[in-house]
Amino acid sequence: MSYSFLQHYWCFIVALLGALLVFLLFVQGANSLARSLGYTEEGRRLVYNSTGRKWELTFTTLVTFGGAFFASYPLFYSTSFGGAYWLWMAILFTFVVQAVSYEFQNKIGNIVGPRTFQFCLTLNGILGPLLLGGAVATFFEGSNFIVAKENLLALPGEAGGGSVVISSWANASHGLDALLNPWVLVLGFAVVFLARVLGILYVMNNVDDEDIRSRGSVRLVGAAVPFVVLFVAYLVHVLTKDGFAYTDEGLIYMEPYKYLHNFIDMWYLSVLLLVGVVLVLFGIGKTIVSKNYIGGIWPAGIGTVLTVLALLLCTAWNHTAYYPSTADLQSSLTMVNSCSSEFTLRTMFYVSLLIPFVLAYIIYAWRAMDSKKLDRKELAESHHTY
Repeated sequence: MSYSFLQHYWCFIVALLGALLVFLLFVQGANSLARSLGYTEEGRRLVYNSTGRKWELTFTTLVTFGGAFFASYPLFYSTSFGGAYWLWMAILFTFVVQAVSYEFQNKIGNIVGPRTFQFCLTLNGILGPLLLGGAVATFFEGSNFIVAKENLLALPGEAGGGSVVISSWANASHGLDALLNPWVLVLGFAVVFLARVLGILYVMNNVDDEDIRSRGSVRLVGAAVPFVVLFVAYLVHVLTKDGFAYTDEGLIYMEPYKYLHNFIDMWYLSVLLLVGVVLVLFGIGKTIVSKNYIGGIWPAGIGTVLTVLALLLCTAWNHTAYYPSTADLQSSLTMVNSCSSEFTLRTMFYVSLLIPFVLAYIIYAWRAMDSKKLDRKELAESHHTY
């Protein structure tokens, strides 16, 4: 295993975690539509109890995604999580509010009423995917930071001497300035509507209630159309924009049609992207056309993972700077200049061999929780409901 292989391997692992996180945002998507899907109080509780079985997976995946980035690409972690902390704090805050809202909305002694916490779940359902989508967009659009590794070598009294801070944000917004970029918002809202699509498909599959399923089919059209329009617009933008490339010597430069060249050079990513898009459209289309089809979450979910995985790998592989700097081009982060040592990556590689066993347990637990569809009878008889 060469150092280059380990760098590519951990880039793949981090990208896969990011893709799984986007899929698991169906929890947020369903919550943002709970009042529309459920319509009645009992119907809303069915939606919340359906997503309540899975919300921990989304939060855990988000934390694991950050942890994997910290271990394999620590300079990204210190630059983005340490510099753009207002953006990441907003993301984490919405997820913490989600956890609290699930547990306390129907607790005895809730003095603010269940609707207050349900509003917080709706807020998380919109802001969570929007901010996460915006964070992903910065891999293509760039962020406003500066990296000065020479600070570690400078002597006291020299510029940067005695400082252990090698990366800093170039303005006081600390990440929120990304939301001023229209293309960041385009991808952010595309993820919002994708989460809604997946949320509707999941609830239709998981909840045995004819009223919710009939409403879901109608709401699916309203979520799928803006998602497709926004996603296609952003994909065209990415394929036609200048990208951030680097030479073997580490020099960062702008290359016209860089991401289009990446998909051409790495044809397997193009296949992955195409298959993913087709699966998402199949899951949506068949659910809309067929009244009795409720399994759309599986092709659409797998397609989401494949599509996001292809896009994320396109930002890092093939001599591409995965975290570009708009303040200083040469501060842009690549797999080469921001990764951990070979020893660290190699050690973590052996630890990562446990991942299939963890995934097997997750699949087992998922099947056990969903072995029986949630219905109104179970909601009335269960001792633990949200």
